Amino acid sequence: MAELTAVIFGFLGWFVLRWGLGGFFTVQQDQRAVKEVFGRAQRHGDATILDTPIAEGLDERERERYAWPQLVVYPPGGPYFKWPWERVHKVSVATQTHNLALDPEDPLANHRGTMLDAVTKDQLNTGLRGQIRYRVSEQNLYAYIFGVTNPITHVLGYFISVLRERIANYEAPKVVHQDGHEAPEVSGISINDLRKNLRDINDHMDQESNSSVARYGILLDASLITEIDPPADVEQALAAINTAHNHVSSEISLAEAGADQKIVQSKRAVEIETLKAQAEVEPLTALADQVRALRGSGSEALTAYIRNLKRELFRRAGLTFMEMDR
Repeated sequence: MAELTAVIFGFLGWFVLRWGLGGFFTVQQDQRAVKEVFGRAQRHGDATILDTPIAEGLDERERERYAWPQLVVYPPGGPYFKWPWERVHKVSVATQTHNLALDPEDPLANHRGTMLDAVTKDQLNTGLRGQIRYRVSEQNLYAYIFGVTNPITHVLGYFISVLRERIANYEAPKVVHQDGHEAPEVSGISINDLRKNLRDINDHMDQESNSSVARYGILLDASLITEIDPPADVEQALAAINTAHNHVSSEISLAEAGADQKIVQSKRAVEIETLKAQAEVEPLTALADQVRALRGSGSEALTAYIRNLKRELFRRAGLTFMEMDR
C-alpha cells in the first residue's frame, strides 16, 4: 500500500513539475503566438479576414477561397499558461530578406540561386537578380501556420509568375513631346525598356503583391529588381545599338537646338523691324492728325500752317531755288 501511495505521489509530483510549472510560456518581442486546443486553433468566434482591410484586394472568387478565420493572438510578454492538451505555435514577425532567385525547396534551381530566368517581349532570354522583403502578418496567422505547408514558397512562386508575365509583356511608358505626339521614352528594345524602367517594374510588383497577406499571411514590404542581364552576345549587340542610338539622339538634339535658336533670332528680328516701322509711322500719323485738325479750323489756318512750315524749311536751307514767271 505504501508503495502504491509513493507511486501516486510521484506521479502527481511529476505532473505538477511537467505540466504545472512547465506549462508556462513567454513570447519574445519579435514573435506572436497562437494556441491550438485539441487540434483546433483558438478563434475569435466566426470572424474571418474578410472583415479586415487586408481582404480589400481580393476578388469575389478569391474571397470565397481565402476566408481564413481570425485567431486569438498572444502578444509579446507573458508568462502565459497552456494545458497539456494545448499546443503553442510561435511565429517571428520580424522583417526578413530573401533572394529572389533562391528556391527554398531546390537550392540548385535558378543557377544555384544566383539568377532567375525570364523571357522578354522580343523573345530574348534574360536573367534577373533582386530581393524581396517580407514579414508575417499577425492579422492572418491562420493562413501562415495552418493554410499552406510552406508559405514563403507559395509567395515566391506567385511573385515570380507575376514578374515573368510582366517581363514578357512589358512596354515602356509613353511620353508626350512638345509637338503633341506620343512616343516611347526609350528606343523600343525590350532589354533597354526594362533596364531604364526598373522603378516602374518594382512599383507594379508591389501593387500586384498586395493580396499575398490575405492569401498566405505574408506581407511583402518591398520588392527590388536590381539587375537585368541578357546573354553576352546580346549584350554586345545592345551596346552597339545603344551607341548608335545615343549618337543619333545627340545629332537630333543639336539640330533641334540650332533650329530653335534660329527661330528665336527670326522672331527677334521681326520684332525689331516692327518697332522700327511703328517708329516711322507714328510721326506721320501725328502729322496727319494735325493737318486734319487745321483743315477743320478753316482754309486760312491750313494756309498759314503751310506758310510757316515753308519758312522753317527755307531757314534751314543753305541755298534755295525759286521758279520765276517771265
